[in-house]
Parts: sequence; structure tokens; C-alpha cells
Amino acid sequence: LKPKQESLNYTVDALLTKFGRHRISEKDAKEFGRTNTQKANQKEIANRIYGGEWGKKNLGNIKPNDGWLLKGAGIFQITGRANYEKLSKDTGIDFVNNPELLLDETNSMIGAIWFWNQRKLNFYADKDDTVSISKIINLGNVNSKATPNHLKERIEAVKHYKTVFKWNQNLKIRHKHLIKQLRNLLCNKVERESVNI
Repeated sequence: LKPKQESLNYTVDALLTKFGRHRISEKDAKEFGRTNTQKANQKEIANRIYGGEWGKKNLGNIKPNDGWLLKGAGIFQITGRANYEKLSKDTGIDFVNNPELLLDETNSMIGAIWFWNQRKLNFYADKDDTVSISKIINLGNVNSKATPNHLKERIEAVKHYKTVFKWNQNLKIRHKHLIKQLRNLLCNKVERESVNI
């Protein structure tokens, strides 16, 4: 897993299909979306689809450029002011004013573990519920009626890795112990790095 930043390189058609008119108007989709003759204006797209009333209500985006500055970043694509603020508060790392920190592997892993715990994803993982986990990570809501992208591949990957790691109850216990060790290791590394700054 590599941290990455969300691409908003949408075509006009993709903007009109993927997002409702409450998030981007047809006029703005045509003006900012990618066509054969124009590049996508990703900043304007981000500020439209993650801004306005929808962005304020669902992502806590209250400042004019929040959609662009606080777009998805990291392994789990942390998105929006509310998530960045909570992540910053809980970890002591200022991701709000330095969102590019989520593109660093260590910080991205910290963000992913934080997101996993915040959304209580172990509950679904313990039930092998890849669909619910995917909906929470990619669609923001376990009750979403939409199908997450690449769901079939995710389900197949889980099946594959369970055979690779010979998943059983003992591994579940070791998994919890390993997660605790990983958290401690990452927290210690962050503390060491902050001391060296």
C-alpha cells in the first residue's frame, strides 16, 4: 500500500454521472471537467464536489478552498476538514495545515490506523464483511446503496490473503497483538521524529 493523493481528473460525463446536481451543476461540470480539448480543472472540481452545503454537512468543509486543500490523501484517502481536524487532534500532527504529510508512508499508516479505529472496522473485519468495510472507506457510509469501486477484486484479495496467512482464531489473536505493536512502533517513531525536529 502506497499513500497517494486523490485525483480529480474527471471528464464532464463522469462528473455528471457520479455526482448529483446538488454537488456540481451541469454548467460547472462542463466548464471544469476534462474533454478532448481541455484539461480538468481539478481545484475547481474539488471545491465544487467537496464544498457548498454538502461539503459543510458531510465533510466539515467551511473555508473556500477546503475541498481542494483537504481532498483525499493517504492510504485510506482521508477527506475533509472534519476528518483532518480530528486526525490532527488525536495524533498531535498538524494535518490540517500540512495535508501533504499524509503522503508520507509513516503518516499515511498513522492516518489509516486512525481511520480504521474511528470507523470501528474491526467489527466488520472479524465477520469477513469486505462489502461493509469498502462502503465505509470509499462511500463514507455502510448503508450506502452504491457499489464501491473494485469490490470484486477486494473480495478476491481477502480470500487470497486469508489462504496465504492461513486465517484462523489464533491468527486473529496474533493480529490484535501485531496491531498493538504497530501502533506503539509508529507512535514511538513519531515521538522520536518530533524530538529531532
